[in-house]
Amino acid sequence: MQRRHDLDWVRVIAFCLLVLYHVGMYYVTWDFHVKSPHAGPALEPFMLLTSPWRMSLLFLISGVATAFMLGKAPTGFFRRRSRQLLLPLLFGMAVVVPPQSYYQVVEQLPGGYFESYAAFYAKYLSGYHGFCGSDGDCLRLPTWNHLWFLPYLWTYTALTWLLWRLLPGTAMARLREMAESALSGWRVLLVPVALLAAARLLLVSRFEQTHALTDDWYSHAQYLPVFLIGFLMAFATGTWQALQRLRWSALGIAAASYGLLVFCWYFAGYDDHNPPPQALRMLLRAAWAADQWCAIAAILGFAYRWRDADSPLLRYLTLAVFPLYILHQTVIVVLAHNLKPLAIPPLPEGIALVVATYALCLGAYELIRRVGWLRPLFGLKPIAQAPAGGHRRAA
Repeated sequence: MQRRHDLDWVRVIAFCLLVLYHVGMYYVTWDFHVKSPHAGPALEPFMLLTSPWRMSLLFLISGVATAFMLGKAPTGFFRRRSRQLLLPLLFGMAVVVPPQSYYQVVEQLPGGYFESYAAFYAKYLSGYHGFCGSDGDCLRLPTWNHLWFLPYLWTYTALTWLLWRLLPGTAMARLREMAESALSGWRVLLVPVALLAAARLLLVSRFEQTHALTDDWYSHAQYLPVFLIGFLMAFATGTWQALQRLRWSALGIAAASYGLLVFCWYFAGYDDHNPPPQALRMLLRAAWAADQWCAIAAILGFAYRWRDADSPLLRYLTLAVFPLYILHQTVIVVLAHNLKPLAIPPLPEGIALVVATYALCLGAYELIRRVGWLRPLFGLKPIAQAPAGGHRRAA
């Protein structure tokens, strides 16, 4: 039950990558709430470095954290976890997310949108669905946008908690033993890749990723198994040691898979309107799955040696990262839209967006952690319950 500081570091870094990724979304051709006048394809190969595995890594770490929390304090676990995830979700949808939708409407509504934010916010709260693009797609309000991770995580946590409650202790122990056996040696790479490849080969063309929870079957097929793998391998020392032994092999497979995706898809000129031959498409889907898991395996394997590496900085960031996650995309969208009139060149503007987003979010955290009623709204324990030294189990 010793705290795994390596996973704290990985979680902090993974959430911080979201800032870089979402700033990048402003400059690429993919859909985003606001777009730079300089948007183009140049950054897209770099965005693909983390696209296959970034969110899967967070779900795996959350599965491990769930196992630790249930093992340490099972009484009242589901009530505490629901409060920690759902209260920030509701607050985020009501307060944090609306500016993203407002600037999206301002920039993308055909003919423009010229009403005040207050007028927009009244429509947002009323569930208005009349903001429609030229393609007929309408913005559904209210929305959770980047906070989609929270309802998914709560759903997977609820399913795992029910499994833990309904199964006898011996059955749960047996499940963990089976998972450790299935994820020993090279199987720690092969089995998850096979699961993720099956999900992508069978479902990705049938179910668009919507992040709407109820109809997002491909997302569930990749994120729920990864969460459960994390939950079952949490105490499997043999699995963690296998990841450490195979870290260089995992890194090599991930790099080769990424190269295949970039050179056989991106630089080959294929896209959704110009798809590759079917055999190549199937190969690329398998390569995506290999990159998805082997990048995670490499990260966990390299980080494992730091499992006892605690520090004051880590304790601070472990608490700060959840409020940063909640706030960061709104900060990016608001800053990006309001910097446009200055016509800053893309490179210095992008650097300024990254630095300003981290600075504003950490500044907001300094306020949040000191104000008792704000803390639960951002996933922090009340001051009276906050442990000395600032430790809190990772989300």
